[in-house]
Amino acid sequence: MIFIIAARNALASKGRTALSLITIVLSVAFVAGTLILTDTANSTFDRLFKATASDITVSAAHPDTATSAQPSARPPTVTSKLIPKIAAQPGIRTVLGEVSVQNITIINPATKKAIGPTEGALSIAGNWYTRPNSALQITDGKAPSGPRQVLLDADTANRARIRVGAPLRVIAATGTYNVTVSGIASFTTTNPGAGLVLFDTPTAQKYLLGHTGVFTSIVAYADGTRTNKQLKSQITTELNSAYQVHTADESVARNKNGFGGYLQFLKYAMLGFAGISLLVGGFLIVNTYLMLVAERTREIGLLRSMGVRRIQITQSILAEALILAIVGSALGLAAGLLLAAALTKYIGVLGLRLDATNLAIGWKVPIAAFTVGTATTLVAAWLPAHRASRISPMEALRKLEAPRGGLSSWIRAATGAVAATIGGILLMESAKSPDLHAGATLIVLGIPLTLAGTVAMGPILAATLIRIFGSILPVIFGPPGKLAQRNTLSNPRRTGTTATALTTSLALVTSASVITSSMITSATSQIDQAIGADYLVTAQTGSLTPAIVKAVRSTAGLTHISEERKLSAKIATADGKTTAQSVEAVSRDYHHNIRVRTRAGDFQAALADGISLSQKFARIHRLQIGDYVRVAVGEASPRSLRLQAITADDNDLYAGKAYIGTGTATRLVPQGSMPLSSQLLAMASDPKKEDKVYSSLRRSVSEYPHVRVLNQFDYKELVTSQINQLLYMIYCLLGLSVTIGSLGLMNTLTLSVTERTREIGLLRAVGCNRKQVMQMIQIESTVIALLGAALGGLLGCAWGIAGQQVLREEGLRNLAVPIGNIAIIFLGTGLIGLLAALVPALRASRMNVLAAITGRP
Repeated sequence: MIFIIAARNALASKGRTALSLITIVLSVAFVAGTLILTDTANSTFDRLFKATASDITVSAAHPDTATSAQPSARPPTVTSKLIPKIAAQPGIRTVLGEVSVQNITIINPATKKAIGPTEGALSIAGNWYTRPNSALQITDGKAPSGPRQVLLDADTANRARIRVGAPLRVIAATGTYNVTVSGIASFTTTNPGAGLVLFDTPTAQKYLLGHTGVFTSIVAYADGTRTNKQLKSQITTELNSAYQVHTADESVARNKNGFGGYLQFLKYAMLGFAGISLLVGGFLIVNTYLMLVAERTREIGLLRSMGVRRIQITQSILAEALILAIVGSALGLAAGLLLAAALTKYIGVLGLRLDATNLAIGWKVPIAAFTVGTATTLVAAWLPAHRASRISPMEALRKLEAPRGGLSSWIRAATGAVAATIGGILLMESAKSPDLHAGATLIVLGIPLTLAGTVAMGPILAATLIRIFGSILPVIFGPPGKLAQRNTLSNPRRTGTTATALTTSLALVTSASVITSSMITSATSQIDQAIGADYLVTAQTGSLTPAIVKAVRSTAGLTHISEERKLSAKIATADGKTTAQSVEAVSRDYHHNIRVRTRAGDFQAALADGISLSQKFARIHRLQIGDYVRVAVGEASPRSLRLQAITADDNDLYAGKAYIGTGTATRLVPQGSMPLSSQLLAMASDPKKEDKVYSSLRRSVSEYPHVRVLNQFDYKELVTSQINQLLYMIYCLLGLSVTIGSLGLMNTLTLSVTERTREIGLLRAVGCNRKQVMQMIQIESTVIALLGAALGGLLGCAWGIAGQQVLREEGLRNLAVPIGNIAIIFLGTGLIGLLAALVPALRASRMNVLAAITGRP
């Protein structure tokens, strides 16, 4: 009987059921889509890496801690003399040499544009050779032969509309090479998003490695008589410590780590937003069932008088919620498939290609979808179900509305005030905390407490604010405004619950706006303070080749041209500790371009013959000017350098960095391993001709479309656009929870109209026209939406300000509260409230007057 009653009730209110279903579907879809996406990515790349990994790979030792953090003209190599030595090992069937170099750029001479993935991002050049498990197969043309031919991957060719015989320009660290496409190759498994150009082996060695007879790695395949671990042990014993040996499983694990971090970040970020949507959806479901319990008060009373027990009343409402949850979860799982397919397209734009037609759905996905949907719905429906079970038969038959149970509104408000106060104190203390970890912990505790307190105080806050600010409604809108104000005050709990559903999302949106605005303000302020250079030259590949440096230096009108290189080093200090530290190798006149502030010593002297360390590093290791540290770059022997300067940590452009001069770097870096420049900085010799020199500089590097020439304005615009991209992504993801909040508002108004059928009929009977009825509902909706926006804005500002204060030592030194953005969010929320009221308002205005008065609309 319980399920019969539940099914009848679910079908009785199709509109309410549909809106609640949409809420569950959207939330579950986000969870399911995220899990399907990550499962698909993992399974796709597992297949790719397992299918293409060689049984044994031999490469230069410790490539991950090589000489530099930036690529050098000659990457670590192994000699081809190892091939016969490895081939002679028992159990080896085939041994091949491989050349693979990243950070090259592929140019279409016809358009003078980069044609690599995502327009000039990471591409790979190497040698074409036949291997037992090759991921590429030539589908058009032929293999490359000689110094003027290359093989191009099909995805890059299709994207740029390149055919066999077309000219290409390949820019590598060693130079620029004009070649012709001899053939096009397609991936036999999947293209992970890379753009590939492949030379024949001698050409690849000469162009990419500087000379023949060397490879970046040697791959070997077993004959099946020995395991990979046995082969690794044999080869490791045969070779010296200058080489490292990996099995297929180890190579697969290393390759997966290359993209696993990005996917994990995307996964947890999206699951976080899904959790927010579930929280907002929970408000909707609670409010919906509270209103339904009130609507069914007489029905519940009749059931109780017929002998139905309290537990059965609770079970019937929970059964109704369970039906809703199961259907919503199933639909959400289907929607999650569509979302995952869309996300694979989005990731493809970013350069990581996945096959949307081969989505992986593990057993965890449906379990997670149904668990999340069912648990959220049942938890949200429990309070209304519990309240319904406490309705006495006689009380229910005498009243049209269920009596209120549980804590009184004042006790609830007092509890909320205590929680909000404690949360506010934690936020203030987090802002004062000098320690990042402690401050972050206080914020993590303070945010949920302030939110919970606001939700608990929602009815009192709603009643108070609407009484104060709602008094203007009759003045502006006349009788509809007065009626709207009274309607929102007639049930403060309902109004507060509906408004706080929007509050959660809008608080997050507002806090994100405060944080990103502070990031932009801080970044531009630091640029103004530290950058003296008029121009910055960078490349999308992260490094500048000698040809590019030469082109910049040949530009007339430039002075104080300085190069910056990044070295990966280990610094040993007198306290007996050795610290891995990135070291910037810069030109002597670097201080003209970047105004590095020092706490002690002379920065120019450090660049001449010594080292400059950050204030934090010096404090940790108790270093003073004149002390010596031993610096080792890559595998080179450590050298002693005198500490000549201690730099301040007050600007992210140089905070935490160690500096040495280029001359010092040549003594530290092994011969032939000096990294390429990561960026160039320069000033105009005549400040009055800055614009003219800027144009000349851009023309000088026009042959290199992957190179960016920025003046200070361009640099600020670049920083601002990068931060705004993050903000817009947050807006889009939080838009889901705002959508759910607006559905909750629509659902509340729809049930409210049904509940007030007789009242609306009487209003029409005494002369209220349809337009005024519509206005009344729309004003009521807008007031609730603006109330949620106001509470969300206040909470969001508090969260954002606290976050900025905690991160002030990490670069967010300037607080910026974007009043304009917050105003737009506030007005936009009012518009959402207006739109959410359209359907309920139209329904109310079209009621038959006589039928409404009799209670049968």
